[in-house]
Amino acid sequence: MVLEIARQELTIALRNRWTLIIALIFGVLLVSISYVGMLSEGFSGVQTFTRTTSSIMNLVLYLVPLFGLIAGTVAFTGDRGSTELLYAQPLSRSTVAFGKILGVQASIAVSTFGGFLCGAVVIAVGNGVSGIGRYAAMVGFALLLSQIFVGISFCISVIAHRTSKAFGIALGAWFFFVLLYDLLAIGLGLVLRGSSVNMAIFLSLFGNPVDIVRVATLLLLENASSFGVAGAALQRFLGGSEVSVLVLVLSLFVWVAMPIILALRALRRQDL
Repeated sequence: MVLEIARQELTIALRNRWTLIIALIFGVLLVSISYVGMLSEGFSGVQTFTRTTSSIMNLVLYLVPLFGLIAGTVAFTGDRGSTELLYAQPLSRSTVAFGKILGVQASIAVSTFGGFLCGAVVIAVGNGVSGIGRYAAMVGFALLLSQIFVGISFCISVIAHRTSKAFGIALGAWFFFVLLYDLLAIGLGLVLRGSSVNMAIFLSLFGNPVDIVRVATLLLLENASSFGVAGAALQRFLGGSEVSVLVLVLSLFVWVAMPIILALRALRRQDL
């Protein structure tokens, strides 16, 4: 029954203009960045996969969480009538919730992957497939990041009840994770003294999925000068890039599950 509900949600989401908009935005921006990157250096054509991956990283970190939160909030709060009808069926709340989450996550994954695929085709035709492995890793991180923020949007929707309130909290969550969190981590580093600074910065990395993806991508790109304090602390504590990337990927899967578990606990206590 979970898969049937997920299929229904996916069908509805694919008919929604948000899915097409997200795919088009990613595709257009990826191709544009590939061309602009070469023009800025006096060349024509498109960048390689490796250069494109480095160029689009910050774009992904800004847009993917925003799209995940918006699309998730629209899906989870847009039609209260049909949702209440589902919960009125002889099914557990967890079954209904899992079905809706899987459907929305699948729709975001399809749109995000579609945008990246369009960019990949253009880059491959214009500059070959050199560095496509790193580009694929960036796509994987983007998909995981989108799933995380869809889960966060579900948690917000369960708590907020009203659509307007849910959108307000979702935008606040985007601002916190994408913009404010790093400033708070830097402030924490200024307040602490001694060896506790490195440990605090190391642990703070796992409190933000956006930072996890940023550091993991830089490790894969072997861009040592851009690791930052958190990335350097991670390598120092774990002893190498390979182990560090593995730990970061596992932590992303924890982030995928955590907001959903919290939302399900809150949902069980609500009077629907």
